[in-house]
Amino acid sequence: MVKWNKRARHITRRGLWYSLALCLAILGLGGLGFWLLEPRTPNLADAMWLAFTTAATVGYGDLVPTTHASRAFAVIVVLLGLAVLSLVTASLAAMFVETEERQIERDLMHEIGALRAELRALRTEVRAATAAAAPTPAAVSEETAP
Repeated sequence: MVKWNKRARHITRRGLWYSLALCLAILGLGGLGFWLLEPRTPNLADAMWLAFTTAATVGYGDLVPTTHASRAFAVIVVLLGLAVLSLVTASLAAMFVETEERQIERDLMHEIGALRAELRALRTEVRAATAAAAPTPAAVSEETAP
């Protein structure tokens, strides 16, 4: 069970890093795409800003796609941005849930240990009570004698 938890934790953390790397890749490629396709982005910094506001669906209005090609590209950036934002959010949520799940599992394991100890004590008590209540061989022979 511990091995599974370590594996799940590793996958969750790795998933977060992959999601963040994918987010940066989309922003970088989006910025490059807008820089090449949109004439109103004179430098790469403005193009990156346009990619960010488009991917995050913020749309401040300071920079907007004006050509057909940059508008079509913006649609792709919006869809990819929503997908990646969902992945990052899901990965972060999984990390928080995982922490809580580990605490619940520790509490349950502690409770199981306490219940096992109580079960051992009860078995010992039942054995002692059964041994005390069992008839002795002499008492059995007296009961069967005529």
